[in-house]
Amino acid sequence: MKVLFLIYHGFSETNGISKKICYQVDALKKCNLDVCTCYLSESDGNKYRMIDNNILSDYGHGFSSKILKRIEFNSIADYAIREGIHFVYIRSDHNANPFTINMVKKMRKANICVVMEIPTYPYDNEYSSIYGKIILFIDKCFRKILAKSLYRIITFSDYKSIFGTPTIQISNGIDFDKIKLKQNINGTSHELHLIGVAEIHYWHGFDRLVQGLVNYYKGNPDYKVFFHIVGDFFGERERNDILPLISTHHLESYIILHGAKHGEELDLLFEQSDMAIGSLARHRSGITNIKTLKNREYAARGLSFIYSEQDSDFENKPYILKVPADESPIDINLIIDFHRKLNISPIDIRNSIQSLSWEEQMKKVITTVQTTR
Repeated sequence: MKVLFLIYHGFSETNGISKKICYQVDALKKCNLDVCTCYLSESDGNKYRMIDNNILSDYGHGFSSKILKRIEFNSIADYAIREGIHFVYIRSDHNANPFTINMVKKMRKANICVVMEIPTYPYDNEYSSIYGKIILFIDKCFRKILAKSLYRIITFSDYKSIFGTPTIQISNGIDFDKIKLKQNINGTSHELHLIGVAEIHYWHGFDRLVQGLVNYYKGNPDYKVFFHIVGDFFGERERNDILPLISTHHLESYIILHGAKHGEELDLLFEQSDMAIGSLARHRSGITNIKTLKNREYAARGLSFIYSEQDSDFENKPYILKVPADESPIDINLIIDFHRKLNISPIDIRNSIQSLSWEEQMKKVITTVQTTR
């Protein structure tokens, strides 16, 4: 079966979303499917739509190229029809509009099965800027129409239908070959190192942990807790929530901003860390149940971790510390006590999620497509 994996952006080696997409594509290939990837690329100011390493459309440069990459989708539909694609997997960019609808309808008319992954749902509260709200308004106007044109919607939530279209429920997965298992068990009798890896959005709630550290260090404790923040801030809101707290309370020695890291640099930071920080404020974007990629990556590394949402794959795991889904500062003493009582090895944590490989998750999509078409 020939598959087209469609995304509406480009790739970055430090970006977690880019890594996830590569894992998904590899998993589909491991399932013996013939997969090609459609994405955007830019070189010397010129914008291109690519199919693997080949240019599908050259949009040129300047203002017109910025418009074309957002509305010109006929080339994708024509390619899928011309190449005999059986199955199109779209990663939603919350961009339902007449152009994406026409593309999907054209492919469906050619008897191509089209599914769309919505990475987080609901997502309306993720938009706060004026530009973001305009994008969301357009999406709201057309998303139910787009959904009706789809065969299924892929979700990492527990929703059985989204926008009136049946879902295929899967978990975010792991490519175990690409994620290094933590090798060292560090001594934690005098200090504890926490790590949070993300493109930092307000719903990650890292500010709750920073405020918790502010409260903790007001008592001048002998036991030291460090928080390594790995990733870039998404915007001013996130910077303003975190940076003033660090500088005002002089916590630069304990809260270390590493920026985006990947490869060996990221592996080294994980080796130096004792516990990881997942999302602490998904409630801010109206989400209760979600199966985030980050939780699975931490477990694959062999690290215990903290989060506040509902994640059915981890709720009863002994290496998980749940914190309230509210705006309270994180209790640092609670983290210290939890880690002191923890008695599980990195390999045991990793082995506990073997069923969450990307190959197993993508098989659920393939099976549904093949058995119900």
